[in-house]
Amino acid sequence: MKSTPFTDKHIALGAKMAEFAGYNMPISYTGINDEHAAVRRNAGIFDVSHMGEFILKGPHALDLIQRVTSNDAAKLKAGQAQYSCLPNEDGGIVDDLLVYCVEENKVYMLVVNASNIEKDWNWIRKHDHQQVEMHNISDKTCLLAVQGPNATKILQPLTEMDILNLKYYTFVKGRFAGVDNVLISATGYTGAGGVEIYFEDSNGAAEKIWTAIFEAGGPQGLKPAGLGARDTLRLEMGFCLYGNDIDDTTSPLEAGLGWITRFTKDFTAKAIFEKQKAEGLDRKLVGFEMVEKGIPRHGYEIKDFEGNTIGIVTSGTQSPSLGKAIGMGYVRMANAAIDSDIYIKVRDKLLQAKVAKIPFS
Repeated sequence: MKSTPFTDKHIALGAKMAEFAGYNMPISYTGINDEHAAVRRNAGIFDVSHMGEFILKGPHALDLIQRVTSNDAAKLKAGQAQYSCLPNEDGGIVDDLLVYCVEENKVYMLVVNASNIEKDWNWIRKHDHQQVEMHNISDKTCLLAVQGPNATKILQPLTEMDILNLKYYTFVKGRFAGVDNVLISATGYTGAGGVEIYFEDSNGAAEKIWTAIFEAGGPQGLKPAGLGARDTLRLEMGFCLYGNDIDDTTSPLEAGLGWITRFTKDFTAKAIFEKQKAEGLDRKLVGFEMVEKGIPRHGYEIKDFEGNTIGIVTSGTQSPSLGKAIGMGYVRMANAAIDSDIYIKVRDKLLQAKVAKIPFS
């Protein structure tokens, strides 16, 4: 297993560690519910240094990004970011990612999922016909997500950059906790506010930044949080997790990601998505709440009242904030309307659930 520069810190803090995307990662420290509550109400810090980062440079960088991603990166000004996906040739999703515009029409950073770093790199390279300068900086890049309503208030004393007023999907770059060239963005995946902090692991930067954050945040209740709470937080918001809710077989339109699928440009599988939009979808990713007691899990079948299979659960959990079991899954369009009754097959029982609005409330 690979380690992040913070692995020893997690172990010293008593984290439950497990393999995730080839890395030894913290799943929880004091418990998922406790860490989840800390992020929703105050602030928590996640080590997400396992994520992948690519730099694309040069006069043809934007053109390459436009051809391989579904969203319109031409709209980005320096200091702006967007959520997007890499469609495959069959209309599925190679990966979902963030596109950061560092310098307009010249320098971009793509942030991809840890399990897909090599796959994404090869996919983008395959479509590069203009010799774009590409750098995979994943192994030397640290990424800490400090999330929660008080996150920026806790971190602001560590920098002269204005992070208190950082708008959603924008970023700044400068000195943070005595370290130069730190990129701080408001692109977190918890729905609780906060920032993500990118920096190179050199000259003790990881140690310096981690220590400074805890010295500033510890007295204010900042807690370390693991991937378990990250999953429950994103699920409450209805955010997709690659490998669960989206993959090589799911279309962004089916996954409710029509808003990142822009038909004003040419890109991979555009014709497939145009056809889906014109003819209508067969299935759709929906949120649902359990009516009967039971927790839905990835891979469970979704049935109708007669017991016919109408879909499959992609994510499910007991929501710490809402105190009820929630999930997401693909169902036939006929069963996708809000408040529709559906049934989740848990072991040999069919438990009633109801299609619900996302984000859950």
